[in-house]
Amino acid sequence: MDTENTPAAGYVQPEVDVPGLTRVLDGNYAGIRDLVRSNLVAYASVLEEAEELGFDAYRERVREIVVEMAATGQTGMGFPQEYGGGGDVGASIAAFETLAFGDLSVLVKVGVQFGLFGGAILQLGTERHHRAHLPDLITGRLMGCFAMTETGHGSDVQSLGTVARYDPGSQEFVLTTPDDEACKDYIGNAARHAELAVVFAQLEVGGKAEGVHAFVVRIRQDGEVVPGVRIEDDGRKMGLNGVDNGRIRFDGVRVKREALLNRFADVTAEGVYESPIENPGRRFFTMLGTLVQGRVSVAGAGVGAAKVALAIATKYAVRRRQFAAAPDTDEQLLLDYGLHQRRLLPLLARTYALHFAQDAVRSQLHDVFSGIRDDARARRLLESRAAGTKALATWHATRVVQECREACGGAGYLSVNRFAALKADSDIFTTFEGDNHVLLQLVAKGLLTHYASEFEDLDQLGTVRHVAGLAVEAVLEKTSAHKLLERVRDLLPGGDEWDREAGLLDPEYQLAMVRFREEHMLAGLARRLKRGMDEHEDPGAVFSRVQDHVIAVARAHVERLVLEAFTDQVRALPEGGNKEALRLLCDLFALSAIEADRAWFMEHGRLTVQRSKAISREVNDLCRKVRPLAVDLVDAWGIPDEMLRAPDLVG
Repeated sequence: MDTENTPAAGYVQPEVDVPGLTRVLDGNYAGIRDLVRSNLVAYASVLEEAEELGFDAYRERVREIVVEMAATGQTGMGFPQEYGGGGDVGASIAAFETLAFGDLSVLVKVGVQFGLFGGAILQLGTERHHRAHLPDLITGRLMGCFAMTETGHGSDVQSLGTVARYDPGSQEFVLTTPDDEACKDYIGNAARHAELAVVFAQLEVGGKAEGVHAFVVRIRQDGEVVPGVRIEDDGRKMGLNGVDNGRIRFDGVRVKREALLNRFADVTAEGVYESPIENPGRRFFTMLGTLVQGRVSVAGAGVGAAKVALAIATKYAVRRRQFAAAPDTDEQLLLDYGLHQRRLLPLLARTYALHFAQDAVRSQLHDVFSGIRDDARARRLLESRAAGTKALATWHATRVVQECREACGGAGYLSVNRFAALKADSDIFTTFEGDNHVLLQLVAKGLLTHYASEFEDLDQLGTVRHVAGLAVEAVLEKTSAHKLLERVRDLLPGGDEWDREAGLLDPEYQLAMVRFREEHMLAGLARRLKRGMDEHEDPGAVFSRVQDHVIAVARAHVERLVLEAFTDQVRALPEGGNKEALRLLCDLFALSAIEADRAWFMEHGRLTVQRSKAISREVNDLCRKVRPLAVDLVDAWGIPDEMLRAPDLVG
């Protein structure tokens, strides 16, 4: 027996109840997820058609599928029932997450039509817009686009160049693209199918700039581009070529006063600007905050794409043999190699962790948008968590798809095995709905704002020092027993047995480690920012100089939230094989995360050399324990076999 790749004596392998685990993963949305799975199977041919059809024909096929899926009720779950929707925001996200198992052009077309275009009308408009547009939008009879991004501005929405001036004489807004940089660009649905656009533009009323607002603008009538609008096709892209992205220019296009989406601001017939939110900055961010559903959706899509890649690579690894361990023996399965386990199984654990983190974000979104828990603080927490989860989930997807492609060797490079499409189509997830680095800066700024408000005055150096001390001491208090054991470990010989007794698999130890990292990094960032302010430096320059620390703080914060979500889920399960299996995965996720950042923990006195080595040994042991469960764990995701589309890899 290969003892190096076998769990220690006395270990009892848990049995995974695959249908039961699927029920846990599907949660309250098993019905809508199963509907999506059925639709994916019904339209499975699109995976081949993406390669076989011509450019234009593939776009038309994707449109047909989206409209036909809409007829099943799958895509309208988030809209009010009185307009033909399902009235369940959480269900709409769950449906989108599951749709990511299939063709990603279909997924993104659904996201543009129902999430971005429809979501903007629902969240930024009022009853007059809902009555006029939602019924046809929900069925797909009315196609639209979300025209925010410009050639010159994407993340910096406040600096958009498109202008909408109010003409009180005609009671119309006049939309103008002043230069090439202000063209609406990369806009999904714009090149071929959109009849309407939700256009974000700088509102000017009576010569005064009122900031960015959204307008419903007709860009086509009966399939023909309307006068005053110019549309160019962005052409072929790296992926997602079933989505018709385009560039839009407005040459004095006039729309009625009622075209302004006026939930947060309006203009009277006489040309008086009115808003219940007096502060322009708060008004702008309140408006953008209502569009958070897109980020939550993309995060879930990233996790879904990662699941498909891991399912293919895992199933391949228990079929493919390579090299015999000894003469006169069979060649070994790939997944029996420790290195292959190390490549795939921590990613499997992290995918489960992000699944449960996504559950938490989806629940927050549902509570806020359903009015269950809708206040300023709840919205801020949602926006921050959605931004951070989107960043980590989509980076994870990119990493997983690449690692899984490599783990499948040359066969993984064949288009028939889906990795080519997964790589090309999912790569943009790290960019749209917010560049990941920008999103993490938003997370960190939110943390600093909370940091300041908790202790009233960030400008007092003494307060900053006090805060840092409090934050560190609070976490040290939780880990003091483990720290003491580390000191003992430094003096005494020992090995795996001692380290297990020291609590590496204790969830409280794991949580304390990531909480310490977050608190310490946040305190350090605050001190660095304070130092620059004390020296009267430009705040923007100070922030730019510490951006590496900003990103590190945000990553640490979100990773802590992910671990907490996973730990909470494991604790909530009844005793049994599924709980034991998820406990193994949670331990593997936590210790892999600590191991990946071990240099930081060692630099800051939280890991000794011996403890660091013990964590690596424990990760290896956890991989050995997860290995026999791996196929059951990927099967529990409920990915239809037709979506794996990898005959050379999974049979």
